[in-house]
Amino acid sequence: MPRRSIFSAVEREGIFALPENQDDLIRYFTFSETDLSIIKQHRGAANQLGFAVQLCYMRYPGIVLPAGVEPVMPLLRLITDQIKITASEWTQYARRAETRREHLLELQSLFGFKSFTTADHYKMAVQSLEELAWQTDKGIVLAIHLIQSLRSQSILLPSINVMERICSEAITRATRRIYTTLTSALTDTNLQQLDILLKVKPDAKVTTLAWLRQPPGPGKARYLLEHIERLRAIRDFGLPNGLDKTIHQNRLLKLAREGRQMTSQDLSKFEPNRRYATLSALLMETQATLIDEIIELHDRIIGSLFNRAKRNHGSKFQQSGKEINNKVRLFSRIGHALLEAKQSGSDPFAAIHQFFLMHYN
Repeated sequence: MPRRSIFSAVEREGIFALPENQDDLIRYFTFSETDLSIIKQHRGAANQLGFAVQLCYMRYPGIVLPAGVEPVMPLLRLITDQIKITASEWTQYARRAETRREHLLELQSLFGFKSFTTADHYKMAVQSLEELAWQTDKGIVLAIHLIQSLRSQSILLPSINVMERICSEAITRATRRIYTTLTSALTDTNLQQLDILLKVKPDAKVTTLAWLRQPPGPGKARYLLEHIERLRAIRDFGLPNGLDKTIHQNRLLKLAREGRQMTSQDLSKFEPNRRYATLSALLMETQATLIDEIIELHDRIIGSLFNRAKRNHGSKFQQSGKEINNKVRLFSRIGHALLEAKQSGSDPFAAIHQFFLMHYN
């Protein structure tokens, strides 16, 4: 079965692509006085143009322009403007295979370019990616780092397939190291308990792992208590404290995400290191998810209680509205009686007494 590609079709096309921005073209492909002097030493306009084009491609993206492939027009125009040669000379240069080979050797000798070889550079390339692969398994991220590393050493880039093998091997090594790191801290008791995750729960029809990963349900106290029970069950597994800090968070989440997509039967078929590492990642990720969902359930329950209290308050307020209005009118009349007593200079207490005699007898 063919190896699964870690680069998408778009990424494969972009790895050796030249910059499209004019400012980047000028930054990468402007010749120095020394460059121009070396280029002009070659006899004939076609040879000068061909040598200049190959120099540019070796510098960026860091490859030898394959035979039969024409340089992109924006680059060709930039080169011809600098060396004062017409672009049509490229057609004549492209026919000379022997001259092209001689120029490649000369470029490597004069500018220090080195061809990538499996014997000299493959192992070094894989090792240069190990630390980054510990953090991410995204192939294109590793490829960009590898390209930058090779360019800094003036090593010409290998083929896309070789680069893919290098990145894949770095990812594989880092993944095995992650499995070992996660499982080395586990006790025999931890391993036995992790195996329980894949077995059917005695009082249910699902595995313990499936039970732990059940959704929270509506915002009711019953479901909150069930989720708290799941959280307690995870803590009873007794995974070592700080286990989630022993590997990079990106890889831990990726490992848990892969585990979520598999059935218990699939997980049980993994070799022990991978199985226990995946289950540990799943358990830690599930614990974090449960905590978030418990907080959300709590907020929903509290919000529901507040809404219910608000509705009850509104209903009771409407029911007692008539009594409230009567009280307001009573206070208003008493106020008027007191104002009249003040204006007439009479006794205010007598005015209040008279008011109650007139209205409540």
